[in-house]
Amino acid sequence: MRVSVLESGSWGTALAVSLLKNGHEVTLHSVYEKRSDELKSMGENRYLPGVKLPEDMRYSDGFSELSHADAVVFATPSYALRTTAAAVRGYIPDKTVIVSASKGIEAKTTLRLSQIIEEELGGYDRIVALSGPSHAEEVGLGMPTGCVAASVSFTSAQFVQDIFMSPDLRIYTSSDIIGVELCGALKNIIAITVGICMGMKHGDNTMAMLMTRGLNEIAALGVALGGRKETFAGLAGIGDLIVTCTSRHSRNRRAGFYIGEGLSSSEALKKVGATVEGYYAVLAAMELSDKTGVEMPITSELYRILYEDKDPKLASVDLMNRAKKDEHSDLWL
Repeated sequence: MRVSVLESGSWGTALAVSLLKNGHEVTLHSVYEKRSDELKSMGENRYLPGVKLPEDMRYSDGFSELSHADAVVFATPSYALRTTAAAVRGYIPDKTVIVSASKGIEAKTTLRLSQIIEEELGGYDRIVALSGPSHAEEVGLGMPTGCVAASVSFTSAQFVQDIFMSPDLRIYTSSDIIGVELCGALKNIIAITVGICMGMKHGDNTMAMLMTRGLNEIAALGVALGGRKETFAGLAGIGDLIVTCTSRHSRNRRAGFYIGEGLSSSEALKKVGATVEGYYAVLAAMELSDKTGVEMPITSELYRILYEDKDPKLASVDLMNRAKKDEHSDLWL
């Protein structure tokens, strides 16, 4: 199969390496001029150190190769997805399967990423969301990883399962693209809050409570928006939440840690030096919470910390002093 990957960040590179090892003809596209020359000459991506790029990897700074691809993988940051999709309009044939491998929600529209791709390129039944606990650093090194390929079309989901499945990467299919995408976007919010608590020197009890109650509120929102509750108990849900809240590779957790140590949100983002998807997702989550009437106390407090400069210590006190309730009164299961 011919597969094009947009674009050459750490995640796109990791997926391209995995696909190439799987026997596919892979082109790794860059949106920045001369980036392909750098990758070719170095044999490594500076954003994914330690992962050697195979000699037969193809590189491109343009989009003409897309017209020959059997599948096109979008691995751009969520905020750049619409611009990238619009830029490649006219290059991708109508029957080409499109993989949305990024995680996030468009803040100004609250659209999921597959919805953005559909608006720009059309053909919702050919769009597949690929999500799960999958840090680029580990996928690139061939460490065993499991993900979910979700689409309204079983044929499209199975096609993506077939091209990605390998001894290192196990892919499950799902028809719940809504739930899978919302899991991938909303878990970043909880990871930032866990990081904040780590920076404040709170303990394991606090992190366990935040992860559990955080899963409850993002699942409640997801189900209200049409996702299936069982999706939040799977790889895309609790699996991705665990790895994003606990891994040293997690940018969202790292950003939260810096905030918990006393940095402002802008200082923390700058120190991380890469996209922190949860920072943008919290805006969309707040709007969706208002629209659906789903109470999201952890998300609300994080919004106040990130965008209203609320002291994390005060946010912690306010969360702990909320009105008493039965644990199962709003349980998503």
